[in-house]
Amino acid sequence: MGEFDLIARYFTRPARRSPLGVGDDCALLQPRSGMQLAVSTDLLLEGRHFLSTVDPARLGHKALAVNLSDLAACGAEPLAFTLAIALPRVDEAWLAAFAAGLLALADAHACELVGGDTTRGPLAIDITAEAFRGTVSLPQEVFDAARARLEMPQPRIALGLALRGIATSAIDISDGLLADLGHVLRKSAVGATVEARPACALLAAARGGWAAERERIEDLVFAGGDDYELAFTAPPAARDAVQAAAAQSGTPVARIGLIESQPGLRVVGADGRPLARRFAGFDHFGS
Repeated sequence: MGEFDLIARYFTRPARRSPLGVGDDCALLQPRSGMQLAVSTDLLLEGRHFLSTVDPARLGHKALAVNLSDLAACGAEPLAFTLAIALPRVDEAWLAAFAAGLLALADAHACELVGGDTTRGPLAIDITAEAFRGTVSLPQEVFDAARARLEMPQPRIALGLALRGIATSAIDISDGLLADLGHVLRKSAVGATVEARPACALLAAARGGWAAERERIEDLVFAGGDDYELAFTAPPAARDAVQAAAAQSGTPVARIGLIESQPGLRVVGADGRPLARRFAGFDHFGS
């Protein structure tokens, strides 16, 4: 049983107060007409979602950033958050750095810490994200840059707000591009074709080429997690509005595919032919 099968079987119930129902990373509550409150919660575990040697300031940043990324996908403006944390011991220097990283990002988005819980136990923080899988040999400067992106993701709040009224759907990429896009397609009862070359072009350039490591680059782009970029859809007529939203938010965007009526998710190469390889996103309970 996979992660989303588990949720569907044991924890999905009719939702009376949520316009979207159960299943989105970010839940929407509607206290009264014309007002919606977006709520996101995640859990981070040492050894699963972050390295044991992580700088605590970076961990504090990431703990909040992955939740703000969910809010960004809903075009929601951050308001407040709570923190639940389990600590093996009280380490004042560690806590000071963790709090500094956490609250610096909170202040940057005017998001207030309003409550939470603490307990003693293995290090765990109340936010979930998926880390890189597999191993790859990288030059030190490339590894350092990748680790910085892993430990200090930048939630695309400004882009999410700028896309309100333009995007017809959006999701933040935490489990892998194809896995998360697949959730949107299933909920919308549509399909999509994703073009490999534009999707992989940026990483290919960073790695110094395309052909020599094509399959590895495809794996990282399509199945790697912890990106926290937004994947969104918009009609072709909104192309200029999308570009304006990107410029307004200072976030580059690229068209990587097309939504189609035929169900399923297809990845095609530069020649337009489907790639025969299968890409699997991260699943906590998958094999």
